[in-house]
Parts: sequence; structure tokens; C-alpha cells
Amino acid sequence: MKVYISSDIEGTCGIVNWEETNLDYPLGEYHKIQMTKEVKSACDGANKYNCDLILVKDAHGSARSINPALLPQNVNLIRGWTNNPLIMMSGIDNSFDATLFIGYHSGASEDGNPLSHTMNSSKYDYVKINGEIATEFMINAYTSAYYNVPVAFLSGDKLLCKNAKKLNPNIITVTVSKGIGNASLSIHPEVALKNIQDGVEKALSGDLSRHIIKLPKLFFIEIKFKNHYDAYKASFYPGCQLLNTQTISFETNDYYEFLRMFLFI
Repeated sequence: MKVYISSDIEGTCGIVNWEETNLDYPLGEYHKIQMTKEVKSACDGANKYNCDLILVKDAHGSARSINPALLPQNVNLIRGWTNNPLIMMSGIDNSFDATLFIGYHSGASEDGNPLSHTMNSSKYDYVKINGEIATEFMINAYTSAYYNVPVAFLSGDKLLCKNAKKLNPNIITVTVSKGIGNASLSIHPEVALKNIQDGVEKALSGDLSRHIIKLPKLFFIEIKFKNHYDAYKASFYPGCQLLNTQTISFETNDYYEFLRMFLFI
């Protein structure tokens, strides 16, 4: 078996403040370790099935938060940013048997996490795909589906895990926290590690085709920027239209073209 893991930090157990996500802040050290442990638990769950390879994308911030020395030896780790349209899913292709998402969070404008955002916390008020708030999980799950790789597992905040079932009710999810205003209510970090390992084992058992997400035939994208001048600039990307002073739209039947557009704007 060959498994792909994309890992973020704002949906890890116990995190609540932006300083805790920052590589350069002392407060971030604990949460980098927790992020690494949650990825390791996912790898341990996957290795029950004798994985030949697990490819992990460190997909938070600087993309240098995970400590590779704490991961199993059959793990390859992508650190840093490749600067191609796959972004948080760099390295995925159709050779993988399943995708796992660890430490993911609710999207921009949603109240499921004090750190809710979509791709850039300072740039977008929201991103929508076909009228639905697009989380980083949705964007990246569709990327997995683009390569026909089943999306088997997700860990993160309660609202995100609930909404993930709309893409496919068979996705196995593990909730580690719940947003309450600008606070979070989290389970014990050791319980989170056990639940993630058990959840991944369950997700990878049986017929993995049950986890395949069907891509829409058409993608209508709406992105609202915090600053009107960013929307104006983005409107010059081929196919983008300025809907109002802060919002652009983009329409395509090829999901990769959305990923390409999103990379450049």
C-alpha cells in the first residue's frame, strides 16, 4: 500500500492562538511536536497494512514544522514549498492508494475554529466552490479526487469533520477540538493520538473505493478578498471576473485550472 498524508497545524489538538502556529515563536514548539506526533499516529495506523511508502507533505506555514526523526522509516517527507499548483498536496499522483488529512481546520468565515481560514489568513474573507464555503480540506480533497485517489481520513475540528461528510459520508473523521468563539475545547492530546491511529486503521480497512470523492462537472469559484485592490489585481488573471470591489469569480470544468489560478492570485 502507498499512502499520501497532508498535514496542517491549526486543527491539531489543543491549538488556539496564531503565535502557537509560528515556527519562530517559543509557543510554537509544543504544537510542532504535537503536529509531528499526530502525523506519526496516522503513519502507525497506516503501517498496520504494511505500507511500502508513506509520503507526508508538511503543509503548514513555512512547511518546516514536522520533525522527520520522529516518523517511521518508510516515510518520505516534503518540506518547504514546491510552488506548483498542488500547493498543500505536492507530490500526489494516481499511484497512491489513499489520502489522509491530519490537523486540518474550518474555512475562512466559519466559526468552527479560532484559527479558521482558507489558505491565507490575512488575504481572504472567504473562498466558495459551487456556492459552498471552501475549506483547505475541500480544496485538497478535490485535488486527491482529481488524481482518483480515495480520501480515507480526516482529523481536525468538529465543524470541519461534520462538513467533510458532505463530500463523502464514508470518510472516517476524528474530532480533536471544538471552537467556541475565540477559544477551543480540546480532548487530551494522548487521546487524540490514539483516536487518530485507530481511525486511520479503520479508514484503510476493506474496499478503499468507498472513499472516492466524485468531482463536480463544473466549478464556479467565488473569492472575496479583504482588500479591494487585491480583488482588482486578481481580476486580470485569465478567466477571472470582478463581481464587486472585493470579490472575483472564476469558472472551469477542469479542476487543475482552478488550482493554477489560485496559485497565481
